[in-house]
Amino acid sequence: MAPTKKAGVLGATGSVGQKFILLLSEHPEFELYKLGASSRSAGKAYKDAVKWRQTATIPELAQNLVVVDCKSSEFADCDVVFSGLDADVAGDIEKEFSENGLVVISNAKNYRRVPDVPLVVPLVNTSHLDVISRRIKAANEQNLPKSKRGYIICNSNCSTAGLVVPLGALMEKFGPISTVTVTTMQAISGGGFSPGVPGFDILDNVIPFISGEEEKLEWETKKILGNVGDDDTFVPLSDMKVSAQCNRVAVTDGHLECVSMAFASDKKPSLEQVKQALRDFRSEVQVLNCASAPKQAIHVLEENDRPQPRLDRDRDSGYAVSVGRIREDPVLDFKFVVLSHNTVIGAAGSGILIAETLLGRGLL
Repeated sequence: MAPTKKAGVLGATGSVGQKFILLLSEHPEFELYKLGASSRSAGKAYKDAVKWRQTATIPELAQNLVVVDCKSSEFADCDVVFSGLDADVAGDIEKEFSENGLVVISNAKNYRRVPDVPLVVPLVNTSHLDVISRRIKAANEQNLPKSKRGYIICNSNCSTAGLVVPLGALMEKFGPISTVTVTTMQAISGGGFSPGVPGFDILDNVIPFISGEEEKLEWETKKILGNVGDDDTFVPLSDMKVSAQCNRVAVTDGHLECVSMAFASDKKPSLEQVKQALRDFRSEVQVLNCASAPKQAIHVLEENDRPQPRLDRDRDSGYAVSVGRIREDPVLDFKFVVLSHNTVIGAAGSGILIAETLLGRGLL
């Protein structure tokens, strides 16, 4: 079947924008239609504007698309716009797009904290998109023009995406979680491309600081796993404590996270029940048969030394999460290791799965 929906990409020459383009280039439902970047790139064919850093070649479909300015008027006939813009410019541009009737799915941090903006990891909390359903229903009842129907949906920080999938699965089966500690070992692709000598900082080294990362992990987890209030704003979990320590390591792709957690209830599941709950977990994107949905949302690995980024990051094309070394914890209840592909389910892939969910629900 030919694609039925037109998609635009903002920040198309950047690393996240490039990943959006790769994932959309052969998508069965979304046509890669418009590419936006800075004024210095506008007017050029994409192949002449971009410094391509992906291992696959530039998709033929994208090579000769002419890059345009990131203005809503240039994208007016798009059904959905994916934003890979840097946070320092994303705020004003995404706001202008949404205020002119466009659907924006953003990888930037700018609107994640806004109480009525969904922050979605599509393997976990697509139920938060019910807010969008109600807004569209109200717009239909009021017969609002297209220019009044725009909105923004954010996907999470790349490290948060991997953490919340197993936590969400366990909460769904066993109830609230009171305490989470997580130590991350994050791939260098999560920091963007740094040409030349700065790349030597990570060789033979681990950098125990990523600016803003620990704070994002600690509050985003609570919003994603939280609830929707009566006024359709999002209510973060107030009774969950999350403590994060984040490290950059010399791995190309794949964020590894060592997690310990405790349930709020005194009635604890067994170790085998925890493993089975992770194996059995299914998300809405799987139920809807979304084009990019993983066959298995969570891969439970029993080998003592797994998951590993090089061996496991590409499971289900990077849309799945791998969990291994699941054990009882002598301080909390259980501990395990999580691996997620930071540029797929942790970034552009999440954005595309969100759009597929909207389409599957009849909201695009």
